[in-house]
Amino acid sequence: MSTRGFTGRRPGADAARRLPPGQYETRDFPVLSLGPAPVIDLAQWRFTLRHGARPLASWTWEQFQALPRTRWQGDIHCVTTWSKFDTEWEGVTLDDLLQAAGVAAPTPYLLAQSYDDYDTNVPLAELAGGRAMIATHFGGQPLTAEHGGPARLLVPHLYFWKSAKWLKGLKFTARDEAGFWELRGYHMHGDPWREQRFSSDD
Repeated sequence: MSTRGFTGRRPGADAARRLPPGQYETRDFPVLSLGPAPVIDLAQWRFTLRHGARPLASWTWEQFQALPRTRWQGDIHCVTTWSKFDTEWEGVTLDDLLQAAGVAAPTPYLLAQSYDDYDTNVPLAELAGGRAMIATHFGGQPLTAEHGGPARLLVPHLYFWKSAKWLKGLKFTARDEAGFWELRGYHMHGDPWREQRFSSDD
């Protein structure tokens, strides 16, 4: 007899406490993406904040590396039901990015935009206050291409499809616009503790 998302041995008490509904713990770091990793030349890499089509600020790779750095350790949860505990990341928070740009958030909504044309909606409230970062390092090493390097969004309290790989920018939008998977039936919010996998979930 099996239950939704259950794989392998029954988790211990600590693991069970840390696992959202329908999740199982993995020691691996599964690789899931729409296609192969794009080839990104760091000399050409740019990260841009936009308000609609209008650029607010932009950084080269060297300029981005000079921004204040933040480290975070904790658990991540994929909508495909795996969870990985005690992951270690380093990057730049949205708060520090906005401060460096000298701008205030013009709207409460954003789209994360990637070099492979993937996008996903992540409202400002899910990114601000140190809740998320643009990560460039994992486990003390530069982020590999298969895991979204050179830079990816990290929003650890939401399902991991919200943590867009190969990030090239964040776009403020007038409303909460659906991204790639949201247009295809995934949940607009994606809280793993509420098991918000699909648009029909509460």
